[in-house]
Amino acid sequence: QVQLVESGGGLVQPGGTLRLTCAASGRIFSVSTMGWYRQAPGKEREMVARFKRDGTTDYADSVKGRFTISADLSTSNTQATMFLQLNNLKPEDTAVYYCNADTLSEWGTPGMDYWGKGTLVLVFS
Repeated sequence: QVQLVESGGGLVQPGGTLRLTCAASGRIFSVSTMGWYRQAPGKEREMVARFKRDGTTDYADSVKGRFTISADLSTSNTQATMFLQLNNLKPEDTAVYYCNADTLSEWGTPGMDYWGKGTLVLVFS
């Protein structure tokens, strides 16, 4: 199993910055991709940014150029940390941000995916 705990959310004015942290523990060696997702009130959860074990990243169009994801999946088999730097925040970025980890089974097939409980980002003036 993989345990995920987010932190770093808060209240910020438009144009401000935040840094979200996801502390991961457990079977980190089985993690193939980690990512940040968000869910705004009344909307479906959406992908914000993802970090693959090979170091490649991808972002939602709405956050490209403003958000930056980073992670370290290679230093430890049992612990990892992922960050999301949020710059130039907009009111439409208001949401609960969730950390996600996708895993592979011992046979290399898709395994379980795991979620944290989320951290709230509130952007308003």
